[in-house]
Amino acid sequence: MARISASVYTSHVPAIGAAMDLGKDHEPYWQPLFAGYEPSKQWLKDNKPDVIFLVFNDHATAFSLDMIPTFAIGTAAEYQPADEGWGPRPVPKVVGHPELASHIAQSVIQQDFDLTIVNKMDVDHGLTVPLSLMCGKLDPKEGAWPCPVIPFAVNVVQYPVPSGKRCFQLGQAIRRAVESFDQPLNVQIWGTGGMSHQLQGARAGLINKEWDNRFLDRLIADPAGLAEVSHIEYVREAGSEGIELVMWLIARGAMADVAGGPAPTLKHRFFHVPASNTAVGHLILEN
Repeated sequence: MARISASVYTSHVPAIGAAMDLGKDHEPYWQPLFAGYEPSKQWLKDNKPDVIFLVFNDHATAFSLDMIPTFAIGTAAEYQPADEGWGPRPVPKVVGHPELASHIAQSVIQQDFDLTIVNKMDVDHGLTVPLSLMCGKLDPKEGAWPCPVIPFAVNVVQYPVPSGKRCFQLGQAIRRAVESFDQPLNVQIWGTGGMSHQLQGARAGLINKEWDNRFLDRLIADPAGLAEVSHIEYVREAGSEGIELVMWLIARGAMADVAGGPAPTLKHRFFHVPASNTAVGHLILEN
């Protein structure tokens, strides 16, 4: 049977992708951030999965305000990098895993989560920046991402958005779905977005390092308690875009300890500010 071997958590700041694409990753402003992901790139090479289930949010590219699914799973064979207004990122296309994605959709819907099935969409920086951070810069004409990716989009842009508790429960349903798949696949689940940041209004530029690091502490040691944090606390303490962190709870809910297994092993932890007025957080947990 398939299994979830690890979870990865990372911010997906668009400027990070631009810095990589423009060759600015060694500049003094950016170098400390990218240095924090060097251990992660080696870890991924040493622990290459068969499939990555990547939780992200679309930024009005695949979905507009005309139609906003709360949870949407990509079941296509491939996904092109989205044009977010300045041309698509120069990164490889994302190859999907339709068979596993369709199985997860079937299983999770039967567990009473209503998913939107997406058979065609482009994927924006929310998905490609985490891949770039973990895999390094790849030439789309010569390289490819290391394995198939199943995109899982969550609405954290337009209220109402799902609660942390609902996301945590969804992660548990995804773990059960993966474990019921009848092929011996090694699956990693990634949660992306955050950390504290606000892009508009009187509090634009807000970063709350203390709250962010408490979030990381609790994500490791007390995920069930963290899942009870209210929307208003995310917005008050982590800024309006800090609500993206509920997506990390989907990945955390899929880990074995939540279902009574042993605690995960922390392989890497990194935190850095600022990256384009945003706090960047990163964890790797192994089952």
